[in-house]
Amino acid sequence: MFGGTTLRTPQELLIMREAGRIVALALEQISQAVAPGVTTLELDALAEDAIRSRNGRPAFKGYRGPGKDPFPASICASVNDEVVHGIPGPRRTLREGDIISIDVGVEYQGFYGDTAATFPVGRVSAKAQKLIRVCREALGLAIEQVRPGNALSKISETVQHHVEANGFSVVRDFVGHGIGTAMHQAPEVPNYLSGRCPGLTLEPGLVLAIEPMINAGAYEVIVDDNRWTVRTADGKLSAHFEHTVAVTPGGHEILTLP
Repeated sequence: MFGGTTLRTPQELLIMREAGRIVALALEQISQAVAPGVTTLELDALAEDAIRSRNGRPAFKGYRGPGKDPFPASICASVNDEVVHGIPGPRRTLREGDIISIDVGVEYQGFYGDTAATFPVGRVSAKAQKLIRVCREALGLAIEQVRPGNALSKISETVQHHVEANGFSVVRDFVGHGIGTAMHQAPEVPNYLSGRCPGLTLEPGLVLAIEPMINAGAYEVIVDDNRWTVRTADGKLSAHFEHTVAVTPGGHEILTLP
């Protein structure tokens, strides 16, 4: 899907660590502003300031997907049944009981960092709390599989097993990816086992954006008329967590920690 797999040099990883730090600090700052009454456009402005003040560039702003208009914002802000690629707006005001998935990408000196998390808005239902917790756990368990010699498919298997064992479903239409000098590079990183899983063994220098996207109901999704926003086909809640992770000689390093 994204071309050939590339292994990053130690010098390139130094730059990617900084890209990861910038994007992680931006997400942390945004998370502190999530509250009832806040608009997703306000969160977007906060993110852009946080990124540019650290000499980064918002990677999503102006990004063109296949056959799509440029993405108009610095973050993806996906509320409730929106899975990914929600477009921030002045009329999208967060309400008590919502959940919001915020995805942030940064370009720094020609390299990229990508991270995401789902946050409760005030007090949320027990089901929403569990959905968020299970998605976060799935990401953590997947990252534990990142080490030299392990199959990439172990990441996919681990996410799917944990999510489905907890009564939720894994989105099929969108997957994680390699990352480096472009936001999306080989290999694909599915969150489920299928023929789509590359037969790849992890090697030091490979950098992956691992991102479970899970639904409270069925896994099917639909895309809004804006051709960006993806939502659950059955209208039920969705959660999304992501880290940029490098394979190291001794295991792995999470690049998107603040």
